[in-house]
Amino acid sequence: MPAQRITVSDVTPQVDCGRWPAKACVGDRVDVAATIVRDGHETLRGVVRFRRSRARWREAPLESLGNDRFAGSFEVDAVGRWSFEIEAWVDRHAGWLEEHDRKVAAGQDDLAGELAEGAALFGPGSVDDWRKGADELGRRERHGAGRSEALQLDVERERARAGAWYELFPRSWGGLPGVTRVVPELAQLGFDVLYLPPIHPIGRTNRKGRNNTERAEPGDVGSPWAIGGPEGGHDAIDPGLGDEADLAKLVAAVREHRMELALDLALQCSPDHPWLEQHPEWFQHRPDGSLKYAENPPKRYQDIHNFDWDTRDRKGLWHAVRDVVDRWCDAGVTVFRVDNPHTKPVPFWEWLIADVRKRHPGTVFLSEAFTRPAMMTLLAKAGFSQSYTYFTWKNTKPELVELVEQLREWSPFLRPNLWPNTPDILHATLQAGGRQAFECRLVLAATLSPSYGIYSGYEACENVPVRAGSEEYLDSEKYQLRERRLDGQLLPLVRRLNEIRREHPALTGAGVERLTWLETESDHLLGFARTLGDDLVLVVANLDPFAVHEGVCVVPSAFGLGEGFRVVDALTGEAYDWGDRNYVRLGPGKAHVLEVHG
Repeated sequence: MPAQRITVSDVTPQVDCGRWPAKACVGDRVDVAATIVRDGHETLRGVVRFRRSRARWREAPLESLGNDRFAGSFEVDAVGRWSFEIEAWVDRHAGWLEEHDRKVAAGQDDLAGELAEGAALFGPGSVDDWRKGADELGRRERHGAGRSEALQLDVERERARAGAWYELFPRSWGGLPGVTRVVPELAQLGFDVLYLPPIHPIGRTNRKGRNNTERAEPGDVGSPWAIGGPEGGHDAIDPGLGDEADLAKLVAAVREHRMELALDLALQCSPDHPWLEQHPEWFQHRPDGSLKYAENPPKRYQDIHNFDWDTRDRKGLWHAVRDVVDRWCDAGVTVFRVDNPHTKPVPFWEWLIADVRKRHPGTVFLSEAFTRPAMMTLLAKAGFSQSYTYFTWKNTKPELVELVEQLREWSPFLRPNLWPNTPDILHATLQAGGRQAFECRLVLAATLSPSYGIYSGYEACENVPVRAGSEEYLDSEKYQLRERRLDGQLLPLVRRLNEIRREHPALTGAGVERLTWLETESDHLLGFARTLGDDLVLVVANLDPFAVHEGVCVVPSAFGLGEGFRVVDALTGEAYDWGDRNYVRLGPGKAHVLEVHG
């Protein structure tokens, strides 16, 4: 029969009863808590034991929160898989002193029996002597100790949580050499990650024309996501963009300016991809034996063939993809934006990400899974560092609050990356709202989440759809060449927001779990505070791109700012004297990003 009398339960953080690891970044202090129960009235004590991989166990103390709940924390100082567990025991020395003190306080005079017990427990000496050594004895002697099951923690580097991303199509910037030339400007604007769609050869068979027409005209360049041609497949560079030397120069420029290079990982092939001839068994076929092209009704992708993930040569397919990722990691790519991972098996992603990180432990994976919450969160649990979210479609105050609360619930395992636009998504709000909508959405993306990104053209407020009711851009870069350069009326705002993000750990050092909503007494004004340690940033945004709105921003007393304090708008430099209730008037799409100056 079990002799263990201490029960440790409800340990946090944990994901799905420990099936998946929780997430953290190097330098984080991980908060843990547990419910610890034992029969009787004994005094309990506990620690959290933690270690990286198979290193020696370390310990940090737990403090009682009352009602059998205990909490503590530990710092993670290296990338990799960590383990932690709770150990609890009866502190007989503290328990004896507590019982002794209660009896004295109650006026009991005859404590000879209790003192004899104390001497047997502590050794010779007085109660005062025993009290001095009780804490050390209570830590050392672990009477009746019990432990929880070990839980896992996936620790990544800071880029897995925070970064400002800029997406561009290299062919619109003069190929890889042209992209290299623009890197210093992107760095000056404060971007951390330069993200490139696929740079591989593009198929010619069934190539799409401009604006996604089914027939390409002579000179049409096709979609970069129709990967593979006579020049090679996923491991090759499109000769029209450059060569290995050009890529090496780009990687060197990115590193010199303390940025990182992200590459799209799209697991699909054009009809001209070498793998179709080399490994036809890897692809989906119709009953008549013909290759099946990709579809997402009503959309048809005749220029793309999907893999058959149930192929009998699963090992060959999985390893081939792994070798592709390794090839680009070896070339200097540190981040992968993964196209539609929700259409591939989750066990594959769990294996691939873990396997790649054995050789490239700092690799960051961004999931582009605009799909149902259950699948979006499952991919995050399986190892993806970050995820796109529904932010692109959330524009009203109730929608944004609902989104952030959802992300808060998912925060132990999912890190958001907020994008107001992508090459696939030009939301109606941007189409109709003009510059004011672009400004508001940019401020929200940059201040709600540690990671955010924009697709080139956003800074110029490009907002013309291919047709009414569509979210596709007119003359989309996905299907044709554009001549790009880094200009646009929003670049000063982009630069300033990225400066503010680097000045304030509250905006990048923690996720939405450290966000507090601020009452504004207006359905059009969204207010929130971001905190980390002593750093505090207050944000109030007018979500309406068409009208001025007024309200009252209520600052909770829990922030400890006192009856009056000064705030400075980091966007404009204007200063205001604030207190608990503060009048706010903002123009269409405008926002305050307020620093507290005491």
